[in-house]
Amino acid sequence: MNKLKVLIVNQSLKKKWTLSTAIVIFISYAAICMLTYFALYSWLIQNEENNAIRSMDDLTSFFHSKYFISIEEFQGNTGLLKAIVNQDQTVRIFNYDGYEVLRINDVSPAAPIELSPEQLANAVILKDELDGEDVFIAHRIIQIGGFTGVMQLIHPLSTFQSMMQYVLTAMLIAGVGAMLLAGSISYYLANLLIKPLQDLRDSMISVRDKGFEEKINFSYQADDEIGDLLKIYRVMMEELQSSFLKQQQFVSDASHELRTPIQAIEGHLSLIKRWGKNDPQVLEESINTSLEEVSRIKKMIEELLDLARSEKRDEYASANIDKVLQSLIEEFKIIYSEASIDVDLVGNPINANITENALAQIVRNIVENGIRYNHKTPKIKINVQYLSEKIIMTIADNGIGIGKEHLPHIFDRFYRADASREHKGGGTGLGLSITKMLAEKYNVEIEVKSSEVDGTTFTLMLPL
Repeated sequence: MNKLKVLIVNQSLKKKWTLSTAIVIFISYAAICMLTYFALYSWLIQNEENNAIRSMDDLTSFFHSKYFISIEEFQGNTGLLKAIVNQDQTVRIFNYDGYEVLRINDVSPAAPIELSPEQLANAVILKDELDGEDVFIAHRIIQIGGFTGVMQLIHPLSTFQSMMQYVLTAMLIAGVGAMLLAGSISYYLANLLIKPLQDLRDSMISVRDKGFEEKINFSYQADDEIGDLLKIYRVMMEELQSSFLKQQQFVSDASHELRTPIQAIEGHLSLIKRWGKNDPQVLEESINTSLEEVSRIKKMIEELLDLARSEKRDEYASANIDKVLQSLIEEFKIIYSEASIDVDLVGNPINANITENALAQIVRNIVENGIRYNHKTPKIKINVQYLSEKIIMTIADNGIGIGKEHLPHIFDRFYRADASREHKGGGTGLGLSITKMLAEKYNVEIEVKSSEVDGTTFTLMLPL
């Protein structure tokens, strides 16, 4: 089996295409033929059974209408006789002692009567084999005047079997022909369609050997799917280098954003290890918080994947700002226990048109910077104003501030205002870059004011 698999896999695409197309068409044809064959078989066998029952009913009606019957009367019923003869049926009438008193159209031998009187009271028809031939055998009690006996009708299935054999042979011949025809057509189409793919392979080999500077030329100019593929290939080669760079940026973003919830989980696990095992309340709270952080990690990964794929924002996203801020405060209490965070809400609360996970990432990145880059005891003030057209959120810190010459660049990847920030707080220079991408995705406007004396204030204008 493995040798056959290896043999098939090592064949050229042209041969595999031809063979697979022919096999698929043949299998599809075979499945349709099987369904048709069995449906036809069921219908015809039912029709044969109905013919046998109809003959029994006609004979029963005929005999019951006569007090006694003569040969001349029976011969006069030519329609009934023709029906029996044309179907090669054999009719016998027996007395209760099993003696045959009447026989019509002697084609098949008699079958033994092995039915109880209760079964004979109703018409019984069974499919059986008689002298190596499949037949329907029907029995019924018959009343002719003062005579009561058992009528036996044998309905051979030779015509039915001949027809099914003919149908099966025709299907097999047509199936082989269909497979040969499909193989021939597939081979021709494979030759026609594989040619531009071979050109594409040659071009890829050339790029591998000579680099992206090699000019890509294709003789295939048709405006179809393969032509589109070749055009896409050209564009893809031009953008491949930038794609590698974006991939590296994505890995950096993911590692940066996952660090905070992992730190929170680590803090709770340490808490459990120190004394939480003996304190059910601490244990329950730590487990619940850890599960929430795991859920946040999952959502965060989805958000980063959305950014990496440059997908459109969710038009129906909705974030409860108070809920997000409370969750973040609980998170910061574990990671930055020395920091003080005050929240002030003004106006009637209304949800913002942004996902809660995206809003949490934006606020988390800004607050973490205010805590990390701070020579004093960190104090963060968050003010939320619910207006009729938008929501304004200000986040102010008492940190070291940012110089005016650096403000235009703070959202650039890996940018740091000065060398002293390089190792401050474990930052990577990606937080505000991700913040900017999320803000642009959800139409959040950001304004930044900073002073090296009073700290930095971020103003977020969130759409409703």
